[in-house]
Amino acid sequence: MEREDVEGGGDKGVHSSAGRSNWVSWLIPIFVLINIAAFVVEMYVNNCPKRLRDREYSFGVDDGNCVARFLGRFSFQPLGENPLFGPSSSALDKIGALNWAKVVHQNQSWRLISCIWLHAGLIHLLVNMLCLVVIGIRLEQQFGFVRIGVIYLLSGVGGSILSSLFIQNRISVGASGALFGLLGAMLSELISNWSIYSNKVAALVTLVVIVVINLGLGILPHVNNFAHIGGFLTGFLLGFILLPRPQLGWIGRDNLPTHARPRSKYKASQYVLGLLALILVISGFTVGLVMLFRGENLYNRCHWCRYANCVPTSKWKCDE
Repeated sequence: MEREDVEGGGDKGVHSSAGRSNWVSWLIPIFVLINIAAFVVEMYVNNCPKRLRDREYSFGVDDGNCVARFLGRFSFQPLGENPLFGPSSSALDKIGALNWAKVVHQNQSWRLISCIWLHAGLIHLLVNMLCLVVIGIRLEQQFGFVRIGVIYLLSGVGGSILSSLFIQNRISVGASGALFGLLGAMLSELISNWSIYSNKVAALVTLVVIVVINLGLGILPHVNNFAHIGGFLTGFLLGFILLPRPQLGWIGRDNLPTHARPRSKYKASQYVLGLLALILVISGFTVGLVMLFRGENLYNRCHWCRYANCVPTSKWKCDE
């Protein structure tokens, strides 16, 4: 999405503080390393060989062999149990997966945050980290680590809250909610800074198509689409608050005649959108957390909402 020269002069593509394109991305690489380290811890705690031996000894059940047994305790669970090349669900639950019962009834609210650093398997991890690098580094270079870090973390928590309000019979892990938050922030940033973009319609259509396709994939079974939706909505609202760009002429206002200088750094529409988004974010998190810790199940209020997470077909069934 190429922008017009905000300065109105100088080299094309150089936008100093308007674009922050000269910032070096370091937070997103650190996030990637944290996710990788967390996965190593998952596999260490899982200890597939010992887990299978204990299961066979206690229950007389032979679940097959660990995958990549040469890795020892870091080997993966049998593919019949976890086709994503990862640990068991009990190991994920032990180290911080999102578990509604433990969040609400055992005061383990920290799971709303810890779950966004865990992944169900190596494939899950690689896909999410590739998306994080592609999306996150570009945004961090333009807007800095503070704003992108806040969007990433709050979007992850927003996804966890919405997920917990609907899915209460199984655990959930993954950075998808935080990643969808970055996509939502990209969309609101485009809307908020509409006037400074060239090829704006093409950029908007492309971004909307990407979002729709990814949310569409979320209706497949075993995918937590509520985390995607919650993260996307949170990031979309935070983008209006944290990612507005100065209006045209503000950066080089000292070189402009007095009558041509903008009176405000941002447009009135940007202030209005930011204020509305702030109100919605605060009220959304407040209401969501109150309903969560009261033990509410939103399926009781919205029966058709289950189709936002999974649509049953002749090829597969959805969890009730």
